[in-house]
Amino acid sequence: MARSWSLLLLPFALALVASVAQAAVVEYTFNVGNLSISQLCQQEMIITAVNGQLPGPTIVATEGDTVVVHMVNESPYNMTIHWHGIFQRGTPWADGPAMVTQCPVRPGGNYTYRFNVTGQEGTLWWHSHFSFLRATVYGALIIKPRGGAKAYPFPVPDEEVVVILGEWWKRNVYDLQQEALHTGIPAAHADAYTINGKPGGFYDNCSAPNQTHKFELKQNKTYMLRIINAALNTPLFFKVANHSFNVVAADACYTKPYKTDVVVISPGQTVDALLVPDAGVAAAVGGRYYMAVIPYNSAVNAINASVLYSLTNGTAIVEYAGGPATSPPMLPEMPEYNDTATAHRFLSNMTALVPNRVPLAVDTHMFVTVSMGDTFCGPEQTMECNKNRTIFASSMNNASFILPNTTSMLEAMYKGSIDGVYTRDFPDTPPIVFDYTADASEQNATLKHTFKSTKVKTLKYNSTVQMVLQNTRLVSKESHPMHLHGFNFFVLAQGFGNYNETTDPAKFNLVDPQERNTVAGFGSCTATSMLI
Repeated sequence: MARSWSLLLLPFALALVASVAQAAVVEYTFNVGNLSISQLCQQEMIITAVNGQLPGPTIVATEGDTVVVHMVNESPYNMTIHWHGIFQRGTPWADGPAMVTQCPVRPGGNYTYRFNVTGQEGTLWWHSHFSFLRATVYGALIIKPRGGAKAYPFPVPDEEVVVILGEWWKRNVYDLQQEALHTGIPAAHADAYTINGKPGGFYDNCSAPNQTHKFELKQNKTYMLRIINAALNTPLFFKVANHSFNVVAADACYTKPYKTDVVVISPGQTVDALLVPDAGVAAAVGGRYYMAVIPYNSAVNAINASVLYSLTNGTAIVEYAGGPATSPPMLPEMPEYNDTATAHRFLSNMTALVPNRVPLAVDTHMFVTVSMGDTFCGPEQTMECNKNRTIFASSMNNASFILPNTTSMLEAMYKGSIDGVYTRDFPDTPPIVFDYTADASEQNATLKHTFKSTKVKTLKYNSTVQMVLQNTRLVSKESHPMHLHGFNFFVLAQGFGNYNETTDPAKFNLVDPQERNTVAGFGSCTATSMLI
């Protein structure tokens, strides 16, 4: 019997050694510094970027590899980098959020991030996690399957194309955030939306050739788009004229193939989709088509939409070989900015490729209201912040988060000295039950006020948490993504109105729910149930 076991163990040991031998160390250097750039036909302005690029360099690794990034901060600002969607098993110091897992790297300093990508494959991304600097400090992080493209659970594409959606301001984004912090007035929305760093030719009558990114494709080839929304706070509709998509993954998790002519993607999310040309496109030679993005936000009415948002399309050009480069591209018909039906259909119809092992026993239940409320000006805010009135403040369960300013939260936890850094009393429920979807004018004024704090929820290792995120309308409706660092979660259900703990669990998908690391919270008073 002992001999039988040895014969079984030998192939396993050899396979393990081979797997370890195949894993590599993938190394990059990120020089973060100033970049002079001209957009929207304006004079050149200085932005913060990595290696003089917008977007920054794409990191490519294979499942099981170790990624090492040497970050050199040559910018005038503090800096950290977050690896959005990476599990960081055993490497929490490498996650990147300033004053949470590390202190920011000062100008002239450097920091080396080292983490493993075992058990993950697909499209993720990286970005600055200090201030608004992630508006220009971002890039793709692609994890290939260990078995190569033939390991994909869908038809192998001929080529893979990274498409990063972003926002552009005509002002320095760091100054923009500092003004918002000091005055208590929310920062202005973006002046334009970009595709691979360029806004296209529809803004401000600016049609300079260097304003538009071009994707050069070949006829009868299959292309997989790795789509990333790197915008700060704006969900986007994404389309390509005369094409549709076969969505095969979201947030680096495979999905059942989902056919659609529009992709809805919130900040922080990624979508992998096979580009499917219409019949006429497939038969034609040398066609040119616009790829376009436009904001989605159900939280504003028609009067305010054109004031708050640029409703102009951000565009790129999809160009097939063999045709004249001067022929005008076709523009897709975009959804309305408040087309909630289309957004909800896309986000709720996706399911996992195979049934998931969804935990049925829940250790901790949390019901979390996400609100825009008000608070008082802080002592660090300038005279422009009227000390006699309240200012906007977002909150969860009426707790408005503020970062510590002396010690990172992770360091305080490791040293057992959390006093003065954070408290372990984040509530599982809001302080009072109310009609979360009622119009702001109908709400009791006392519900709207929140206080700044650094509250943490402590969980037991390997416990299962069910969290219901309930959007509210205390002061105004607000759309905002929710991202969980270091973990994925199952999205069991999404819906409208007030969550009903008695009847709504019957709607949960406990068989093949989509797996995500970022979920959209829209201003149309939605409720989302997550299992972590």
